[in-house]
Amino acid sequence: MTNHYDVIVVGAGSMGMAAGYYLARQGVKVLLVDAFDPPHDQGSHYGDTRIIRHAYGEGREYVPLALRSQVLWNDLEKKTHHKIFMQAGAMGFGEKGDAPFIDEGIASGKAYNLDVERFTGAALKERFPGLQIPDNYDAFYEPNSGFLFSENCIQAYRDLAEHHGAEFSINDPVRDIEAYDDSVKVMTEKSIFTADKLVISAGSWSGKIAAKVGLDLPLVPSRQPVAWFEANESLFNANAFPTFMVEIPNGENRAIYYGFPSFGGCGVKVGRHEYVDAIDPDTMNGEFGSNENDEGHIREFLDKFMPKASGALKKGVICKYTRTPDGHFIIDKHPVHAHISIAAGFSGHGFKFASVVGEILSQLTISGRTDHDISIFRLNRPGLMGTKVAGNERKYFK
Repeated sequence: MTNHYDVIVVGAGSMGMAAGYYLARQGVKVLLVDAFDPPHDQGSHYGDTRIIRHAYGEGREYVPLALRSQVLWNDLEKKTHHKIFMQAGAMGFGEKGDAPFIDEGIASGKAYNLDVERFTGAALKERFPGLQIPDNYDAFYEPNSGFLFSENCIQAYRDLAEHHGAEFSINDPVRDIEAYDDSVKVMTEKSIFTADKLVISAGSWSGKIAAKVGLDLPLVPSRQPVAWFEANESLFNANAFPTFMVEIPNGENRAIYYGFPSFGGCGVKVGRHEYVDAIDPDTMNGEFGSNENDEGHIREFLDKFMPKASGALKKGVICKYTRTPDGHFIIDKHPVHAHISIAAGFSGHGFKFASVVGEILSQLTISGRTDHDISIFRLNRPGLMGTKVAGNERKYFK
């Protein structure tokens, strides 16, 4: 393994692994460095599956990227022996007039002429009899969506990146980075590497890694419990029930739950999207059940809305989110060192975009621009720059 590269990618998880593949495929000499051995249980790709939705409650700006992602995931499945995507459909529901996430999902589907059908709660229960929801709830169903086998996605991109000549330094934490005018030096536990360009996409460690090149990013890593429950398979298997996003009142705020149907007898998988348990990724307790809320609030949701999926707990795991203040991603070039790109803060809804983010990062790295509209992900957007620290406007370059 030589020590100088065209590009070093720090963080070979969801976005980094995809970027490594797209770079290597174009003949770029690329090294991917990771503190673990991807796919692994320390990243945001952990936990078997991730939803892919096209109608998008987080904002209609995401729809073109979701559609491009789907094309790229389908292409990945054709290139590999790994199963990548299952078309199970996706639905969302919430209180009529008091569920902005659901309203925006419906509106985004209409804006882009997607195959999205609107339902009342009563009609949705008739369509999916495993549900127990009020008749006047507002709902939608999108048949062309479904879920991705997240760890398969990482492995497939890794296999293809290696096939195209990408090199890896795994189980090798980054200790420091020095940025120069036209190059970088990356010092790891095992070695020292240099490159013309750098991509940082280190998941929950992105804030710590970005600080090594002078960026002070408002990233909050958080602990995310997800659990699988025994369910009535005739009602909740993937041929009969879709993935779901549910928005319900929670005091003065709203709670958003998400989940997956059962397949292969795995049980129904459920998590709570907006639940924030801020952590240091280096010291987080990764044992499911060590926090009393790990199962409790998920069980309450199932008991209320899907009681026949609230059987015995089959499995629980802890994943990680890395959130930004406005919930939108960070995908941009370093404000001083344009040969450094960063992708971070995917805020719990980013995995589905890993394929297109990899494409975007490869374009930014090679040409300095991208074909995709990433204006809402810029570092200088109001949702980040408006944060106040000690009475001063936050500056993200030290």
